[in-house]
Amino acid sequence: MTYLAFLRAINVGGAKVAMADLRQWMSDIGLKGGKTLLNTGNLIFESEGKSAREMEAFLKEEAEKRLGLKTEFFVRTCEELEAIIAKNPYPQEAIDDPSHLLVLFASSNTTTECEANLRAVIKGREYFHCEGSNFYFVYPDNIGDSKLTTKIIERQLGVNVTGRNWNTVQKMLALGNGSS
Repeated sequence: MTYLAFLRAINVGGAKVAMADLRQWMSDIGLKGGKTLLNTGNLIFESEGKSAREMEAFLKEEAEKRLGLKTEFFVRTCEELEAIIAKNPYPQEAIDDPSHLLVLFASSNTTTECEANLRAVIKGREYFHCEGSNFYFVYPDNIGDSKLTTKIIERQLGVNVTGRNWNTVQKMLALGNGSS
């Protein structure tokens, strides 16, 4: 089974770790074909016998134990990421401005009440759609200048999240499916 892991707060406002170290770590803990994409904690690897949620717990524990790295892992299979891409409610944004369309991977599903609370605190032009434990966020203006931060999103939703832009999500799936 091929897994795609998205680490939270790696090399961007969080823990610093070299991608070469993560590739070696994947090999050390028995994962096959370990690859990374970019410098922000995107991992592709193969393993057997664990669900994506079990893999999240395993990776988190091993990263803390072997690397001293305390972070969250959000793991999806290639099939799950294909479904996330297929369910994108903002196809025009994906074409017109893919770097401002983010997929936020959440640690679990949220409630409609939490989603309503989040919508109520949005002060800018941002908007989102929830699909299970995955969110599609559109930041029509500069993401770095947005007041809708990860901390606000997590506080309102009551779950941990990490996000990747549409370009990265598509590249991760291509790598997971064996394309370079």
